[in-house]
Amino acid sequence: MRQVAIYGKGGIGKSTTTQNLTAGLGEMGKKIMIVGCDPKADSTRLVLGGLVQKTVLDTLREEGDDIELDSVLKKGYAGIKGVESGGPEPGVGCAGRGIITSIGLLEKLGAYTDDLDYVFYDVLGDVVCGGFAMPIREGKAREIYIVCSGEMMALYAANNITKGISKYATTGGVRLGGLICNSRKVDGEADLVSAVAKELGTQMIHFVPRDNAVHRAEINKKTVIDFSPQENQADEYRALARKIDANDMFVVPKPMSIDRLEAILQEHGIMD
Repeated sequence: MRQVAIYGKGGIGKSTTTQNLTAGLGEMGKKIMIVGCDPKADSTRLVLGGLVQKTVLDTLREEGDDIELDSVLKKGYAGIKGVESGGPEPGVGCAGRGIITSIGLLEKLGAYTDDLDYVFYDVLGDVVCGGFAMPIREGKAREIYIVCSGEMMALYAANNITKGISKYATTGGVRLGGLICNSRKVDGEADLVSAVAKELGTQMIHFVPRDNAVHRAEINKKTVIDFSPQENQADEYRALARKIDANDMFVVPKPMSIDRLEAILQEHGIMD
């Protein structure tokens, strides 16, 4: 079982990328579970056909500790299993604690079955606290991919995330598998992200072009592969799925100084 965490700046498209990627893996016959680690609970919506998933924390608040796995885990496209950790009530508590609680409960309830090929953790935003770092800190996810774009703040966030990966590489055994560029049509975007990846000691594992097919599929509460499998964009997600399935480049990244990152951005004309 490969346990994979997807990180990236808030709003960069982690959940969309994760669900379209897993649809590609599911189409290949892989058995997958997605654990949504975002209080918005939108990490499984597309693979579940728009189902508003009842979160682990909401279920615990309403029903107490004695709950059944079926009450928090649902199956969707290609048999993909979906779980949402949820978050605390607004203004109360730490959302990161929800991840810790949810993963512990899933282990207790036997969600991590032997037939699973992949578990994906879709993690909110940046590595900003212990709760959100939990999948890598505790060695739950050994394989990390960072979704980014050629935008300045997306690359700042990516560099910051590699600091967390590097910090827990020894104790948790976590490794970076690459950057996934979710294009925003920035000039020279692919070359820039490839340059940043090289500096970090990793790879840009795939460049996902910007395409309205993604928006159309999301409106219809589906992944692109499910909604319009003939689209070129569906083939892009299939290609990403194949690359991740075959990936053997896992590294302890080398985070950059801010000065070095800004120098690369300037070399590619982003900060002119």
